[in-house]
Amino acid sequence: MLLGEYEHTVDAKNRVTLPARFRAAFAQGVFLARGVDRCVALYTPESWERHIAGRLEGMDQMSRQTRDMRRLIYAGAMDAQLDRQGRIVLSPALIQHAGLGHEVVVAGLLDHAEIWDRAAWKARIEEVQNNAELVAEHLAESD
Repeated sequence: MLLGEYEHTVDAKNRVTLPARFRAAFAQGVFLARGVDRCVALYTPESWERHIAGRLEGMDQMSRQTRDMRRLIYAGAMDAQLDRQGRIVLSPALIQHAGLGHEVVVAGLLDHAEIWDRAAWKARIEEVQNNAELVAEHLAESD
């Protein structure tokens, strides 16, 4: 289970150290992809298969939206292994997509994690907090 938010940095070799609490989850590898919300999404092999590959494979390939989603996710995706220090290397394309600077936040979202530029993360969380009550009510109504 991936929970919490942790401040880290991107080093000169485009490496990010994952939080120690996340390393066991990614011991078998990590899939990195463009996140829909302008971040880098990190998946375990199991969560990648269940939530990304499994869902996209079942969609109609004739649909433009499906093709566009596949382009967004798969074309920028890569698989990696953590090094001995618990670091992963981010591709220049993923860094550009997420607008990552030197300071980042690694956030756990239960079944996957995200890497955000620290300033973008703070702005996004502030926006979420400002709308949390309305979102909660909307979700309660949809039950």
